[in-house]
Amino acid sequence: MSEIPINKQKIINDPVYGFIGLPFEIVFDLFEQPYFQRLRRIRQLGLTHYVYPGANHTRFQHALGAAHLMDSAIEIIRSKGHEITDEEAEAASIAILLHDIGHGPFSHALEHSIIEGTNHENLSLLFMNRLNVLYNGRLDLAIQIFLNKYHKNFLHQLVSSQLDMDRLDYLRRDSYFTGVTEGVVGSDRIIKMLNVKDDQLVVDIKGIYSIEKFLVSRRLMYWQVYFHKTVISAENLLVQVLRRAKYLSEKGADLFASPALSYFLKNKVEARHFDLTGPVDVLDLYSKLDDNDIMVSAKVWMNHDDKVLSMLSTMMINRNLLRIEMKNKAFDSDRVQKTRDYLAEYFKLSLDDTRYLITEGSISNYAYNSLDDNIKIMMKNGDCIDIAEVSDMLNVTVLSRTVKKHFLCYPKGIVFPF
Repeated sequence: MSEIPINKQKIINDPVYGFIGLPFEIVFDLFEQPYFQRLRRIRQLGLTHYVYPGANHTRFQHALGAAHLMDSAIEIIRSKGHEITDEEAEAASIAILLHDIGHGPFSHALEHSIIEGTNHENLSLLFMNRLNVLYNGRLDLAIQIFLNKYHKNFLHQLVSSQLDMDRLDYLRRDSYFTGVTEGVVGSDRIIKMLNVKDDQLVVDIKGIYSIEKFLVSRRLMYWQVYFHKTVISAENLLVQVLRRAKYLSEKGADLFASPALSYFLKNKVEARHFDLTGPVDVLDLYSKLDDNDIMVSAKVWMNHDDKVLSMLSTMMINRNLLRIEMKNKAFDSDRVQKTRDYLAEYFKLSLDDTRYLITEGSISNYAYNSLDDNIKIMMKNGDCIDIAEVSDMLNVTVLSRTVKKHFLCYPKGIVFPF
């Protein structure tokens, strides 16, 4: 009996863009892969739903949205007389579809808590290489574009730059699901204004106002959503839960966890351990981790004998988050030490254990980096000028400045005598 052919020209109803399609059959095949389907179970914005209840969208949705924008951008650039072969279009679609496949549970929140010395971009590349073997080298060109090793640089800029399809999708999507209207960007308008000059992605002069709005929206979204102080508090609490669980596991404590999570808690995993020649397929184990592993475990850890783990897990599950203070300068070391001393006495803990209850750190952001892969505006005479020089409305110098804030987190409901 002959095998029934599969219809790979799927249409997906996306809440942001409406009906979107999968432009190539191999994109459908990658879409069906368990490595990619895992992204359904990873929230795009970590614990941001603790602040904005609607922010439950996933990396899966974002990846599909970015691939849709890539398809639109390629069509527009082709219509302006620039050659993009079907093979290149397919590769660019694959590169953007898989650009976030390396994200772990809760996206950026646990970026460096499970594996040391690497990031989600490097892990995405490992997944792409693994899939490339499975598809007999069909991803060769996509990987070259992803790594900016292909001779058409503008294709890489569509995947990763200060005006890539990744940013255009996440700003619009995150704005939609959080309800923060200040983050709405005119992605359709921006894409229609894209062009190529001297192998560089540029924007036609008619699109300058949309780019100005894009930069302002990005700045507002970072401080109003991504770096909202309660989000910082929640994600730092989550990191401390995992740190304590890992500390106990390495000491031999019996902790409830899925087999995959248990491995990463009990072992110090570094980038080098993803070598296929090792005794354990670490990448495959990593691919079995998602938000559910962490939250289900934390629910069980609420009743663990370890006082610190139990306290932290209960706080996270019940959203009794850490109090957070933010300011422009680093916190005084004497004040931090006094807080630790008081917490040790208050909770009857060792001073060493208080390092899980008080977190000190900093966050920084800029809306536009004039020293990076600049956003170029193409004038009517064909000249290309940096947005920082051609804009007559925005002080791009201000948007380019890195803003840094320091934070201190500690348990609520305590009146300190100092």
